[in-house]
Amino acid sequence: MGKKIALNVFYNLGLILSVFGIFWGYENKQYLVVLLFVLTAAFFFYVKMQLVKDLRKTLKKKQDS
Repeated sequence: MGKKIALNVFYNLGLILSVFGIFWGYENKQYLVVLLFVLTAAFFFYVKMQLVKDLRKTLKKKQDS
């Protein structure tokens, strides 16, 4: 469970840094950088949703037992 919490924290930090990077790139007219940060934000969001889905499944299985 501790590993999943650490992964969740890492994914949240990745999302936050990606959002800041998107704003920075947009303000500095670095559109390739904005695209890179959008892709990394989408990746972090995807893996975070997979982790949440797995966590819900684990908790439901533990609750049913």
